[in-house]
Amino acid sequence: MRSSGSLQAVRSYSQYCPIAQAAEVLTERWTLLVLRELLYRGHRFNDIRRGVPLMSQSLLATRLRDLEAANLIERRVQPNGVTEYHATQAGLALQPLILQFGEWGKQWLRRPATQDQLDAGVLMWDIRGGVAPRSLPPGRTVVQVEFTDLPGAKKHWWLVNEKDE
Repeated sequence: MRSSGSLQAVRSYSQYCPIAQAAEVLTERWTLLVLRELLYRGHRFNDIRRGVPLMSQSLLATRLRDLEAANLIERRVQPNGVTEYHATQAGLALQPLILQFGEWGKQWLRRPATQDQLDAGVLMWDIRGGVAPRSLPPGRTVVQVEFTDLPGAKKHWWLVNEKDE
């Protein structure tokens, strides 16, 4: 066993093989999803957490520490005191691999979604991540999305972007 810098020990394959060494870092549960959020959606703890809503806060904090110890991300404290997480060069190099995982999953593992897998909040967070704010006009842009088959509070969602002129 080797320590990853967090309280939880990581199992080692005890092999010099680069695939085994990469798997030791990347195959812990939730790790690839945390990297997906960090690379494509947000840099703050709560931004990352919104993209993995079923992951506990303590486990997310552990994974972020593990990724930092593996030199895949770095923690940066902004002048306003807010902590952000950013991919290092090694972390950025994973971006095409994570996209490839998604493409492979779409092609080979696509199954009909079950009701418990459908979450409007996760979908809206995903859509928000795909919007390029620079492509929107100056001022405030509001897009309302209505899920007609959802009850009351979950039915209406808004994407709001405020861009300086």
